[in-house]
Amino acid sequence: MRQRQPTSLRSLDCIFAQAVQEVFQQKGFDMATNVKSMMEEANAAVQRVSPAEAKALIAKGALVVDVRDAPEVEKSGKVAGSAHVSRGMLEFRADPASPYHDKRFDKDKPVIVYCASGGRSALSGKALKDLGFTKVYNLGAYKDWVESGGEVERPIEAGM
Repeated sequence: MRQRQPTSLRSLDCIFAQAVQEVFQQKGFDMATNVKSMMEEANAAVQRVSPAEAKALIAKGALVVDVRDAPEVEKSGKVAGSAHVSRGMLEFRADPASPYHDKRFDKDKPVIVYCASGGRSALSGKALKDLGFTKVYNLGAYKDWVESGGEVERPIEAGM
């Protein structure tokens, strides 16, 4: 096997990752995953809460985070007082070491995440747990909040 000298730190990272994967495969560990297993892991790690339970947590100061994409929020509104942080930016906003950190994220406060159906919020909750947040809850679907009579902020109509 011919060895090449890495030309950059990035290529060294790739070589290391490949070596780790090879060792895991040799030992019989399967590093491959799929969305189904990721969802099962996320749902096992993050407690699901009802709209009524979420309201009680909000009354005690929980941060509510909408992880839907901007066009979804613009179209339907969001939970009143919630922070909109799209799924793709969540870790950057939540991590105090990130230059993009949002100070509303506090590891001592409960965090409630939601999306359109509960999938992205489950994965988001798991990511927050991985970042050291301990009190993380999945509200699930925005429509469930709305249908339960939860307070919402409606989008501003065009031309207003």
